Amino acid sequence: MPRFVNAFGGRAFEHGTAYITEGARAAALWLPPGVEPDEAEMDAIMEESLRPDIADDIGAVMKGMAEHHPREPHWYLPLVAADPNWIGQGLGSLLMKHALRRCDEEGVAAYLESSNPRNISLYERHGFKITGRIQSGSSPVMTPMSRPAS
Repeated sequence: MPRFVNAFGGRAFEHGTAYITEGARAAALWLPPGVEPDEAEMDAIMEESLRPDIADDIGAVMKGMAEHHPREPHWYLPLVAADPNWIGQGLGSLLMKHALRRCDEEGVAAYLESSNPRNISLYERHGFKITGRIQSGSSPVMTPMSRPAS
């Protein structure tokens, strides 16, 4: 998992856009405009880790993610997580407000894919709109969402 997190969102640390709450109870890894996950490392992880029976579904999900990903400059939230003991305590909203303030100051849109249906209402409260649905076979549904700059 650490290798995946680093490949998918680790560049946020290089750009100073890894936001972590006090006590490291929650974190959001935001990639600034023009910065993308490490595709080569993601491909290597998939190649080494996936069972052959699910590789096609995961490949289709990754293709769907690429198709929904905005082409114009945007802030991208590849990963957000909270300590299970702190879920529901407002830390996600705190992290969202912090990052979206910067998006708005810069006049740049934000984008994410929600892998957890329970989080969609949180994102909607912060101005995100559902832009599609990504799923293949028995894979979980990914919900792409975007938010224009305010």
